[in-house]
Amino acid sequence: MKQTNHKHRHHNAQGIGPQLMPICFAFTHPTATAVSIAGTFNNWNPDTIPMQYSGNGGWLEEAALAPGTYEYCLVVDGNWMPDPLAKNEVPNPFGGKNSILEVAALPEATCPTPKKSVTQKRK
Repeated sequence: MKQTNHKHRHHNAQGIGPQLMPICFAFTHPTATAVSIAGTFNNWNPDTIPMQYSGNGGWLEEAALAPGTYEYCLVVDGNWMPDPLAKNEVPNPFGGKNSILEVAALPEATCPTPKKSVTQKRK
């Protein structure tokens, strides 16, 4: 077998988990003061992925997720809602809807850097 001289990591190497893909979440709400993301990727915990206020009612957050299919909601000032930018939704057991996120093995576009300082809550 020919040995190659490179430093690339291979997806099938033992001891290495699935490659994480950067996913950009974006949301706009003119009066929101706190926005977070909760879903199957973080055990539905709204405290683990807060979105960052980017100005003009915009909120951004980049998360690293393994390829797969996930359900999630946005938590806007304590109210759970589907992502209005999601392409697909499914009913949830609480009478609402969950957004569907398909993470491909190729990276999505990354989030732009917020124009304002990074904070969890907007004042």
